Amino acid sequence: MASVRSEELQAWVAQALRETLVTLEPASADASFRRYFRVQSRSRSCIVMDAPPPREDCRPFVRVAGLLRDAGVHVPEVLAQDLSRGFLLLTDLGRRTYLEVLNADNADALFADALAALIKWQQASQPEVLPPYDRALLRRELQLFPEWYVGRHLQLTLTSAEQETLASVCRLLEDSALAQPCVYVHRDYMPRNLMVSTPNPGVLDFQDAVYGPITYDVMSLFKDAFISWEEQQVRNWSRQYWEQARSSALPVPDDLAEFQRAFDWMGVQRHLKVLGIFARISHRDGNPGYLKDAPRFMQYLRATGRHYKEFTPLLKLLDALEQRAQQAGGVACR
Repeated sequence: MASVRSEELQAWVAQALRETLVTLEPASADASFRRYFRVQSRSRSCIVMDAPPPREDCRPFVRVAGLLRDAGVHVPEVLAQDLSRGFLLLTDLGRRTYLEVLNADNADALFADALAALIKWQQASQPEVLPPYDRALLRRELQLFPEWYVGRHLQLTLTSAEQETLASVCRLLEDSALAQPCVYVHRDYMPRNLMVSTPNPGVLDFQDAVYGPITYDVMSLFKDAFISWEEQQVRNWSRQYWEQARSSALPVPDDLAEFQRAFDWMGVQRHLKVLGIFARISHRDGNPGYLKDAPRFMQYLRATGRHYKEFTPLLKLLDALEQRAQQAGGVACR
């Protein structure tokens, strides 16, 4: 953080807390231009968000925080705000994320709480409140894969036939997503953004929420960017969600197999998107750390692709890209 902005932020926090001197310490990293700091006041610990305009906008965070809170989900309370400068002072939900503590012994209990919170969020859904997760947005996300992962990271150019193969797969994914019932979608509902707290979980990083496919958040929870589970375990947890969603009158399919297919196909869309995002963070933003988890998403893609004949062309494309990247002495896409 530049020294001038740092001084500005510290002065603003001191004024908001009515204290003469505050010290900010980094609280967490973020895959955007937002930065988070922890400040210990006389009475409590708070979190400061620094979201520098025009690269970031605090208004969606404030708005979605209100929607989540009204739904009964535990989110940070906005204690003070300066939207023009991109400063927010928030309550502190703790220091331990799900990602830091998850293991085979506690996963069932932690995920049970996460599913309960997700269902509350989805039950509160109303159309025309959040931006739609429409075909245009789905397509923009999918285009991150050929632009950033293939083009910039692998340094390859798709042939005309490969472009058509990918376009055909993307149309299938878009159609599947758009055929699903719509609910509020956090859009990054994963262990890194869930805090171990009381009540549990505390939910973060929700500013990009939209109104879209019902399987998106539950799929993101169990097919995470930074931790993987055995396929059968994911099946068991996704079935638990499906059963609870049905009993909560959420619009999931009556047929489990139909739900599972939508869940899996939604995953393919997200995995392609995240590969593109991780490559963009590395090559545009100069933060290569995220790409170490790219193989996890390739594994997700290949595992799902083997279950559905519709994705055989995608698997062949991934194989061809891997072979060409290796021949060029580049990065293998596994």
